[in-house]
Amino acid sequence: MLSQETVLDALKVVKYPGFSRDIVSFGLIKEVSVSNGAVSVSLQLTSANPEAAQQIKAEAEAILKKLPEVSRVFVEVKMPTGQGAPQNPFSNQAKVPGVKRVIAIASGKGGVGKSTCSANLACALQYLGAKVGLLDCDIYGPSIPLMMGIHDKPTVSANEQLVPPIAHGIKVMSIGLLLTDDQPVIWRGPMITKTIQQFLLAVEWAGLDFLLVDLPPGTGDAQLSLCQTVPLDGGVIVTTPQEASLGVVRKGIAMFNKVHVPILGMVENMSYFTTPNGERVEIFGHGGGRQEAARQNVPFLGEVPIFTEIREAGDCGTPIVVSAPNHPAGKVFIEIARKL
Repeated sequence: MLSQETVLDALKVVKYPGFSRDIVSFGLIKEVSVSNGAVSVSLQLTSANPEAAQQIKAEAEAILKKLPEVSRVFVEVKMPTGQGAPQNPFSNQAKVPGVKRVIAIASGKGGVGKSTCSANLACALQYLGAKVGLLDCDIYGPSIPLMMGIHDKPTVSANEQLVPPIAHGIKVMSIGLLLTDDQPVIWRGPMITKTIQQFLLAVEWAGLDFLLVDLPPGTGDAQLSLCQTVPLDGGVIVTTPQEASLGVVRKGIAMFNKVHVPILGMVENMSYFTTPNGERVEIFGHGGGRQEAARQNVPFLGEVPIFTEIREAGDCGTPIVVSAPNHPAGKVFIEIARKL
């Protein structure tokens, strides 16, 4: 069975260039993660030696790919950055080939409907005539495959790029498309970082006007990996009206400000509910999103009321914008997409 011990044993054949000792006995391996056929290894060299780092990385990857049950390999070799100014973590950003705009959908808080908004905004932009891709960066709780009604695994092109499956005219990529059944993802930070980098730069996204990135809650590895890997054109913040949500959302906004990503606007989701007899019920309060947008001096993109049809459409894999674009809920998302 694939385990950390199996990985370490395999790596004992990789020698440090110019020495007879292997990288394991040298103590260079700092972290090993194994989950669902994916192996992530992090090494730390004691001196800046790009040639040695490249050779170790190539040999380690080749050895690990030969192990039974291994489907994906991530090897990271770190070197000291030397004296003086610290290395800029954003110096290695690369644009996603063939994509005009990369936009993150975020909140900082869970449970506010980011994935629902991401799926419907992607479909709304496509409805308005744009070519769109949707990347699910929620590694631990991927829900985009369910909401987009797609379960096909990506294929691999001749140049070893992942080819994303298409749902409702939109290119879709998610870790959920690579797993089987209900496997949990039990990964540490380095593996999440490498996966997101691959999802951005090793997937055939070319030909898109917009690549929407559905971010998980928080301001951790996934968010920083995204910001450090590609230059984002902006972020859209999703919140619910009450202060409990807005208080956490402010941290998400502060993170984007800190990494110099412009906030393109704010969406207030679950804004209110209309009962069958026409009574308006503000379950989570109302207006908090608009007020916070004004306070932050960012555009307010719109209110999305609570509609049972939005939830039903997401559970069925056909977002409301696709299944009923003329429904009030569909119209709301299309108008928000138009503003965006």
